[in-house]
Amino acid sequence: MNLTEWKEKCSAAEAEYRDIISNAASSDALEAARVNCLGRKGVLTELLKNLKDFTIEEKKEAGPLGNKIKKDLEDAFYSKKNALESAALNEELAKTNIDLTLPGWPVANGHKHPLTIAMDRMTAILSKLGFVWAEGPQIEEEKYNFDFLNIPLHHPARDVQDTLIIGGGAKKGMVLRSHTSNVQVRYMEKNKPPLRIMSPGKVFRRDDIDASHSPVFHQIEGLYVDKNVSLADLKSDLTAFMKGLFGNKAEVRFRPSFFPFTEPSVEVDVKCVFCDGKSPCSFCKGTGWKEMLGAGIVHPNVLRNVGIDPEIYSGYAFGMGVERLAMLMLGIKDIRAFYENDLRIWKQF
Repeated sequence: MNLTEWKEKCSAAEAEYRDIISNAASSDALEAARVNCLGRKGVLTELLKNLKDFTIEEKKEAGPLGNKIKKDLEDAFYSKKNALESAALNEELAKTNIDLTLPGWPVANGHKHPLTIAMDRMTAILSKLGFVWAEGPQIEEEKYNFDFLNIPLHHPARDVQDTLIIGGGAKKGMVLRSHTSNVQVRYMEKNKPPLRIMSPGKVFRRDDIDASHSPVFHQIEGLYVDKNVSLADLKSDLTAFMKGLFGNKAEVRFRPSFFPFTEPSVEVDVKCVFCDGKSPCSFCKGTGWKEMLGAGIVHPNVLRNVGIDPEIYSGYAFGMGVERLAMLMLGIKDIRAFYENDLRIWKQF
């Protein structure tokens, strides 16, 4: 193909596709034409490949001409595409009734719920301590909620006045989980030490006696199992966790306690941020301290129940209420404020 023939074919292609662009009735038809013209195997693309066969002098003339035709067609496709999209939008708007009395932009942005803020901070700190996220069912078998955790049938926690029981029949033996310890048991059944998990989630109890209790609340539990895990490891990690939440000046204390699934067991308290024990306080009841969580060394029976040899491995576990910690973190005195959806409260966070 000589230069004259090439120029004639380029002009013909330009005229043809300008006509197609002008008459295109839809974006799909326009896109198909663009691919046929400017795609990798398009008409104009194939013509431009012939430039390699021309002499240097011919390329000086043909090159700028070919590039100009390509640029002009690209601009024509782009302009037509915008015109078609605008027409389609205007047609759609014409079918819609718009209430011009509604407020315009900007629309007020939402933000995270205080409990989400608190849980995010807690799990972020635990992640830095090496804990990984684990989840389990909220409707649980009694064996995972109680039996495997060394909680016998006669234990008060299994009484119907404390635990929310699911109906009989096919669901007999099912409860709304009263803690997220069920996640720990299920995880240990399927994973062998060493393991370090946190199990955040919603739990359910018949418990709404005062401003710091609710029948539905959130917990984060932690479990660490390995060789030679001791109470010193537990105290070190929980102290680091509490100071991560409340600052290096936070005062933390450990008190002996009892839980069926840990031995020895401890209660972990934090100095009340509302009164410091110097005045009557509905949150800490004037003691100056607030119980934040229970913890302890995993009972050997719990390890045996999931097939882990307590002669080789040991571990610690802890469980905390997210709402109770959030009350201290965010300065909220009544747990019910988390669920009342009062925007005057939420706007403070």
